[in-house]
Amino acid sequence: MFAQLGLFVLGLIALIAGADALVRGASRMALSWGISPLVIGLTVVAFGTSAPEVAVSVGAVLDGNPDLAIGNVLGSNIANILLILGISALIVPLAVSEQIIRQEVPILIGVSALLVGLSADGAISRIEAGVLLSLAVVYTVFLIVQARRGSAKANEEALHELPEAASWDASRPAQILLVLGGLGLLVLGADWLVGAATHFARAFGVSDLVIGLTVVAIGTSMPEIATSIMAALRGERDIAVGNVVGSNLFNILGCLGAAGLVSANGLPVSEAARSFDMWVMLAVAFACLPVFITGREIARWEGVVFLGYYAIYTVFLVLSAQHHAAAPMLSSAMLSFVIPLTVLTLVVSLWRHRRSATGKGA
Repeated sequence: MFAQLGLFVLGLIALIAGADALVRGASRMALSWGISPLVIGLTVVAFGTSAPEVAVSVGAVLDGNPDLAIGNVLGSNIANILLILGISALIVPLAVSEQIIRQEVPILIGVSALLVGLSADGAISRIEAGVLLSLAVVYTVFLIVQARRGSAKANEEALHELPEAASWDASRPAQILLVLGGLGLLVLGADWLVGAATHFARAFGVSDLVIGLTVVAIGTSMPEIATSIMAALRGERDIAVGNVVGSNLFNILGCLGAAGLVSANGLPVSEAARSFDMWVMLAVAFACLPVFITGREIARWEGVVFLGYYAIYTVFLVLSAQHHAAAPMLSSAMLSFVIPLTVLTLVVSLWRHRRSATGKGA
């Protein structure tokens, strides 16, 4: 027990140190390489922190458990927005850049809707998986080309304005080392933390099924959680938000694309995922747009709402896994009442925001 406690503490330390190194290296890299912190968050940081999801999804398919690959991506995407942005917004209200509002969130909504459409027949074929993976490459190239236009000079000027005390990490090799070292510590720390938490849960008589739905599901999102929280604390809010949005995009396009390609017969998608989890994922992605637009930030009260929804979703997962009689009622309540009411509230809030802005402009 003491050994597991030590492993748990070491996991936390590795997560904190890894997140700090990754955010520091990524923000410096953005300046010296002529790329905005937002794009670094959407690409380098997002892809790196999604490494556990890729490993779990591909490994699950190779082990003959494609349901785990689908569930891992859907669960991670829901957790990334509701849990990670919720926690980050509670710490520091997160300002949202115009690019996220006008470009990335609509793309995320479109990609989520595409996944729902591809899964409608009960499977994602290898051809469809190849399309998803190709879109991940196209999106990444598009972001880098877009970011390089006219940004290098401004970022170089900002780099020279940084204090000399931070000059040790101004070199590109140091920045790459910080990013790679940070990612390594994040993956290692998450593995230690999940292992120790699983041991504690079993010691207290918690079933493996519940452990998988809670500890393991959140564990694969620990790199994103640590990175976004550290980015928010360091004032790198573009990296905090970009990491979440970029990770969600990469989880769908990259993780499922790679997992589908290594599967001989494509990825079967269960009826439960098609009838509930995918729609929750799509609703959560859609809900981001009006939340981000009204005030261009995620306020603390919105963070509380996100966390509340994630708690409800987790309770449903546990009840469903135990075949509890309350699970179908909770599912119906979420699909027919909670989610539509939330979307309606957000749309009304968006309409009022635009009306107020129009009135001020007049």
